[in-house]
Amino acid sequence: FPNLLVNGSSGIAVGMATNIPPHNLREVIDAAVCVLDNPEATLDDLMEYVKGPDFPTRGMIMGRAGIRQAYATGKGHVRVRARTEFEEFGNNRTRIIVTEIPYQVNKAAMLEKILKLSEEKKALFAGIHDIRDESDRTGMRAVIEVKRDADVEKILAALYKYSDLQVSFGANMVAIAGGKPVQMGLKALLTHFIEHRKRVVTRRTQYELEQARARAHILEGLIVAVDNLDEVIALIRASKNPKEAREKLVARFDLSEAQAQAILDMRLQRLTNLEILTLRKEYEEVCKLIDRLEGILKSEKKLLRVIRDE
Repeated sequence: FPNLLVNGSSGIAVGMATNIPPHNLREVIDAAVCVLDNPEATLDDLMEYVKGPDFPTRGMIMGRAGIRQAYATGKGHVRVRARTEFEEFGNNRTRIIVTEIPYQVNKAAMLEKILKLSEEKKALFAGIHDIRDESDRTGMRAVIEVKRDADVEKILAALYKYSDLQVSFGANMVAIAGGKPVQMGLKALLTHFIEHRKRVVTRRTQYELEQARARAHILEGLIVAVDNLDEVIALIRASKNPKEAREKLVARFDLSEAQAQAILDMRLQRLTNLEILTLRKEYEEVCKLIDRLEGILKSEKKLLRVIRDE
């Protein structure tokens, strides 16, 4: 799955940085399937699936212009605001309850900053009476108590402006593509991911095909031995050593060295009727697997179907 978009990434290298926001797994996979089915899909088509970043601390994204710019160019600013509500309590007083905070904002540091602001900008935040953290295992709850005569709406608006209750997330979607760092929008990231999956699935299929062909080759040799059991046993018993037995098997039944060695290594229990049936059944299954793997390598359509299903 497109891990880079789902989990996001943040870091600084030599002379460049990346800051990719996390996204919803289901949305990103739906968008990747959209690009698979329609390589000409537009950004608007993809944004039908990926509405925006999906921050684990939740909060609210204010406006879509920054999101669209980031998805179009790979660079943009997304404004994220804490989720708040007003709660009335004794003597007609109001408190601001913060239940979700912006991504990468430290709750304790945020509350400490609000406390400092209330001390420094006394005229603006004179209405704040108390700040405390009431979070527990059921969820987050930060409380900002306001004095009776204070304008709670005005105080909240000032907190959005001066504190970390509202921050700007700078998306800078830089990733390595084709061996060099590239700033990419949403479609470019998904397209590169699909190309990567094509290479991975192709190489994996080639490897599995080689393994299956090698197994089929050995099974063909064992089936020859089972079909000519008495002659094979007599030939082995008449040989002085394993090397001679191997050479005789190769010459008599037109086998490869690997097949002859597999016959010599075969345990006696493989000669029971049930084991012989199992041998033939395994050979049939391996042949089917070879056909399926060859089909994937020969057909782009089948390759894309495998990627889509996974």
